[in-house]
Amino acid sequence: MTSALPLTDNIYFAPLLPWQNELWSQLTKRVLMPQQSLPHALLAAGMQGMGKRAFVWRLVAWLLCREREHNPLGACGICESCQWLRSGTHPSLQVLPLISMPVSAEHADAKQAATNSAKDKKSAKAANNAALKIKVDDIRALQPFIYQGGQGMRICVLDYAEQMTVAAANALLKTLEEPQAQVHLFLISDTPAQLLPTIKSRVQQLALQTIEPAVLVDYVTHALGSTVNREAVGTAAIEQLIQLANGAPLAAVALAQAPWYSKRTLWLTTWQALRSGKRSSIAASDYWQTQLSISEFIQLSELMLVDMRRVCLGLDALQKDINLPVSLHSHQPTERALEVFINGLQEIKAALQQNVQEKFAYDKLMQELAYL
Repeated sequence: MTSALPLTDNIYFAPLLPWQNELWSQLTKRVLMPQQSLPHALLAAGMQGMGKRAFVWRLVAWLLCREREHNPLGACGICESCQWLRSGTHPSLQVLPLISMPVSAEHADAKQAATNSAKDKKSAKAANNAALKIKVDDIRALQPFIYQGGQGMRICVLDYAEQMTVAAANALLKTLEEPQAQVHLFLISDTPAQLLPTIKSRVQQLALQTIEPAVLVDYVTHALGSTVNREAVGTAAIEQLIQLANGAPLAAVALAQAPWYSKRTLWLTTWQALRSGKRSSIAASDYWQTQLSISEFIQLSELMLVDMRRVCLGLDALQKDINLPVSLHSHQPTERALEVFINGLQEIKAALQQNVQEKFAYDKLMQELAYL
């Protein structure tokens, strides 16, 4: 589950997320004080949905803003620097991989159209996966920008830093070990455990992962307008969303807005009908193809399997609103059966990367669900 904030140029000037106020105040005051500055290299790390990218891009915009001393709460959005950011042509900003550069909605549409015009889905997916890789030549290409000197503040943002090859990470170490005046590096990572220890030891991590429970509930409630799928929800439903999203507020909002979240009970009904032979796998496949894409159905299935496994192990279900224990009362899948089905899901996801037709994947998935 990903962040609910789109990566457009609006992210530079978006309102500060409530749980980031204190850190923002600390960093901006440090920059504005005489003889003070930010650390040479900062790491924004942690699970998706915590708002770390929103914070980094907002801070980048403010640091480069010509009017930052008069606007401590964020970039002005008007000055020449802010206009350069909007156009994606700021001379003092370098971003790796390039696909992570926040762009205008028009630019994003054009980029999506280009992706869609690829020969087929397989080549488009391969291109996107390759675009996230940071290679040693990419790091070397940054060197003139970093070491040019006398050009004022310069910022490098390395998104998906865990995607760096080992050679790229080793090349980056030299830059981290030889800080240049007015050059700041921001590393962003969803899985910091994959970063080389030598990299992590040379950067200062931003404290973006701790959010007070009350702040979490309040944010998700207001972001959803107190409704999920047009139905009013109470605190219990909001807290369930937060728990399912592992405490990531933006991920909780995205989960509630996912087209499959309201179909969890229907998934259980389908499973029971398939298992008992009251419905054929082909009929179930044909129906679900009209409801969700195969990738959405897989996301739904993965969530349901997590809770099914919990109940089968004697633990409480995370989803309190669909009464999963009652559904499992007459039949509980064995651990082996759950494992086989989970492996089947992974195989189908891999097959979809190879451009297998969704109908074929759906048919196979329903056949396997009938034996769960």
